[in-house]
Parts: sequence; C-alpha cells; structure tokens
Amino acid sequence: MVEALAVASGKGGVGKTTSTLALGMALADDHDVTVVDADTGMANLCFHTGLADADTTLQDLLLADADAAVEDAVYERFGLSLVPCGTSLAAFRDADPTRLREVVAELATDTDVLLFDSAAALGSQSAVLPLVLADRTVVVLQPTIPSLSDGLKVQEYARSYGTETAGVLFNRVQDDEAIDRVAEQAEQYFGGPTLATIPESDAARAARRA
Repeated sequence: MVEALAVASGKGGVGKTTSTLALGMALADDHDVTVVDADTGMANLCFHTGLADADTTLQDLLLADADAAVEDAVYERFGLSLVPCGTSLAAFRDADPTRLREVVAELATDTDVLLFDSAAALGSQSAVLPLVLADRTVVVLQPTIPSLSDGLKVQEYARSYGTETAGVLFNRVQDDEAIDRVAEQAEQYFGGPTLATIPESDAARAARRA
C-alpha cells in the first residue's frame, strides 16, 4: 500500500527541496519512490534535478483543458520517479489545484512512496492541499525560533485534516551542541521524533551550481 509523505516547513530557505530529494534517494534503495513538486507557486525541484526544460510538468496536468497524460510528466532520475512543476506564472494562474487529487490518485497506483515537496507557506489552496492529501508530514526545520514557530503552524494545520507528523528534520545546523537542547525541546511539541540533524555544508550549494 502506498504511503504519501508531505515534506513541509512553513518557512522558505530551510532546505526543504534538498531534503525531499535526499529522503527520496535513501528510500529508493528499498522502495519505488515518486517525488512530486507540489509547490506549484514557487517550484524549484526542476532546477535541482536538471528538468528545467521538461516538456510536460505538473502545471500542464492541472490546467482545466489539460490533454497531457500523467505519465507524460514523470521522469526517471537518481533512481526516482520525478514529477517536476513548471514555473510559468500564467499557467499557475490558470491551474486548478483541485486536479492534484486526480494526479496523486493515478501516481499512487504505481509506486510505494509518494513524497510531496510542499509549499513553504499556507496562503492558498494549492499550498495546503499536499498536507491534506498526505498520510504523514515530515517537518523540515532550522534550529531558530521563527522556523520552529512556522513548523508548528504547519503541523497544526495538517493535523486538522488528520495528517499526523512523521517527525522533524533539523537542517543547516551550525551549532552541534545547541541542537541537542533544541531537538529535545522540540519533541515536546511536535508529534514525531527528530529524524536527523543535518549540518550546514557547502556541498549542496556546490552541487546546485554544478
């Protein structure tokens, strides 16, 4: 049975997309994994995966008069099935976010794990729908008060739709000693354990530039 996980943050710049891809590649060792760029307003998975010029993307599938098939927007990279989202503002304006349900339902028939790279904010239906469609949420945080506060808001919203928290992932950590205290306190408020703490590194930026 497929499990859908929304990777969310509530705050931009915490490394959500990078974390989604890394999690997907790790899970792909034992499972069929499909990663969907569900951040339809500020999509950037395409830039991380060399799919900026993809012929068909999630945006095409969400148009009311869409004639593309779901399989046309699925690309194989890094041992994963990837569904990038386009960056056209006109297509974003014309897209029907509710069609995401149909796309996800079709993708779910041919994978073990669905990972949604979710939007950083909760300001629109297109931004919150991945949280609603997911079974559980992985909350990506930095060990800062604004990041924790925004992450709690994401968790609260997801829970209001019955989506539980799989755990939290602290990313771009610079203080190894402080993170232990922050993670211990965070577990009192978040519904899952600390899944990992990832140190700040130049490797991700260098890889993106390359």
